[in-house]
Amino acid sequence: MAQDLNSAYFTQDFKYRHDMNPAYGNDQGYAAIPVLGNLNVKLQGSLGLGDVLFKNPDYGKVGAKKTTTFLHPDISYDEAMKGFDKDGNNVIFDMDIPIASVGFKALGGYNTVELKERTHLAISVPYSFFDFAKSMSNKDYSFDDLGARAWGYAELGLGHSRQIFDNLRVGAKVKILLGLAYADLSMEGVHAKLDNSNQWLIEGKAKGEISMKGAKFKKEVKDYKSENNRGKTYDQITDLDIDGAGIGGFGLGMDLGAIYTFKDCSVEWLEGMKVSASLTDLGFISWSNTMLAESSGAPFVFDGFQMKYEDGSFKNGGDDIKDRLTDFANLEDKGDKGGKTTALAATMRLGLEYPMPFYDKLSAGLLYTHRFDGLYKWSEGRLSANVSPLTWLNGGINVAVTSFCTTMGWVLNVHPSGFNFFIGMDHIIGKTGASMVPLDSNVSFNMGMNIAFGSKKKDSKGDLNTLTF
Repeated sequence: MAQDLNSAYFTQDFKYRHDMNPAYGNDQGYAAIPVLGNLNVKLQGSLGLGDVLFKNPDYGKVGAKKTTTFLHPDISYDEAMKGFDKDGNNVIFDMDIPIASVGFKALGGYNTVELKERTHLAISVPYSFFDFAKSMSNKDYSFDDLGARAWGYAELGLGHSRQIFDNLRVGAKVKILLGLAYADLSMEGVHAKLDNSNQWLIEGKAKGEISMKGAKFKKEVKDYKSENNRGKTYDQITDLDIDGAGIGGFGLGMDLGAIYTFKDCSVEWLEGMKVSASLTDLGFISWSNTMLAESSGAPFVFDGFQMKYEDGSFKNGGDDIKDRLTDFANLEDKGDKGGKTTALAATMRLGLEYPMPFYDKLSAGLLYTHRFDGLYKWSEGRLSANVSPLTWLNGGINVAVTSFCTTMGWVLNVHPSGFNFFIGMDHIIGKTGASMVPLDSNVSFNMGMNIAFGSKKKDSKGDLNTLTF
């Protein structure tokens, strides 16, 4: 959702601009090459591996590894916390897998038919969680913004755009949605504080919901790991039985868009400027069932992240943290609570494109994008330079300021008669660690290959294959 290639919003004849604004059409019709037609993957967020992992101060000692976590006792509080955002730390992953996509001119406008599978994963970790883990000072820590969500669905979209006035083009797309699975983990009133006996109490509820046809929780009797609960047991949810899984929900969605071009203006400098706006992914999915798991809400005595530190390295550190968090969550199976309806994450785009008077193949574009998604909302402003030196070749570069980072993007679109190939990125990969894994969580890659058909417009100042200055 909203993982389209924003860098290509102002790229003429980029076949999939209609996914960002349904008012856009194309010079030619197209048919996507299955899977490769418009493959796009985007990871973005304010929390990355580089915020959690540090150079180990003890590296060189026997048994000490090169990297360690921010919890290392020799890494100062200020150094450890500088990478975390006080307004919240999100990681959002989106992916579209196109199954079929076709665009063609008919019915007085441009039409699109698309079938795709969409996947969305997101986590949110509040600053207070890292603060608590590192310092555990005498104050109240709230964890209500700690959560995670994942869902997947298939989408069949039918779009149409047309010129209704000489300077106004509008478009709409109706989507039929087939829900595959939805899962959400959230916190309610969860916070940690010191009691009168100088013990840490964690209060509040953790809740997990899963909507998936045929899904049932698997459980095992487990022993508590933390010292204060030794000898006690609980039913731990260990897995999900998805025997008989299938279509678990149905829904409807809609995209709306418009493009206004200034023509025959009394103000000369406005001539040719385009203003555009769109709202995409307006809609819902109604799920047939909802499996609920919930903690008891009883206060929980937490004895801290008591990791053993010997010979320059942590001993059992990961398991220790996991055991304590599992003890707290202790989600109990509440059974199937029946159907529920979830809203899609709508996205708004506002665009402004201005042609350069000194070179008619060059334009400047400004695009504002905002995703309405509660805990996982984000915004982006992108300033681009867009160039079309040939009628079959165009692209651009841009700079963007987002809720998560400042970055650069680019796109190259090759679209001669009969074929289309494009490649681009909204985020240029920064520093990487081992195995080329990005140290931050902002990565984007888009590419596509399509068969094109129908006549192309001739350039008013040159033929189809001439570079004109």
